[in-house]
Amino acid sequence: MLKRIFAWWDSATIGLSFTMWRTGAKLIGDDAQGNKYYEAAGKHDYADGRTRRWVVYHGVAEASRVPTEWHGWLHHTVDVPPTKEHYVPKPWEKAHLPNMTGTPLAYHPAGSLYLAGKGEEPWQDYQPWTPEGIEGELDSKDVKRIEGSVAS
Repeated sequence: MLKRIFAWWDSATIGLSFTMWRTGAKLIGDDAQGNKYYEAAGKHDYADGRTRRWVVYHGVAEASRVPTEWHGWLHHTVDVPPTKEHYVPKPWEKAHLPNMTGTPLAYHPAGSLYLAGKGEEPWQDYQPWTPEGIEGELDSKDVKRIEGSVAS
């Protein structure tokens, strides 16, 4: 019971369960990851007449875990859920990759502070800008004016 009150990141909370009960939400289907998809029963919550739709995640609530076919249905891009028609993924659609932010497997570009002390120091590739580096674009008066404004 306490988990349903406080653990909003792991399945449906009491607040979501109450909202779904109040709107008469009906189960539309589920996906391969175990996420369940619901729609308000006949109630149009939005000004344009659309019905409210939800996903209850199986496990950690991570928005990137919604498959492409269900994403379109959730956002009213398509009206028919994937359970009622045969969905064929487009050739350009990629398989799901989990969000690794905050884990040791997260992406860290070259120069990232995360890589400091791990063989690559981020400040080693830093080169400060200097007016002398711009050949032919500045004359000596411009360089003196810039140096004077930096010094003050």
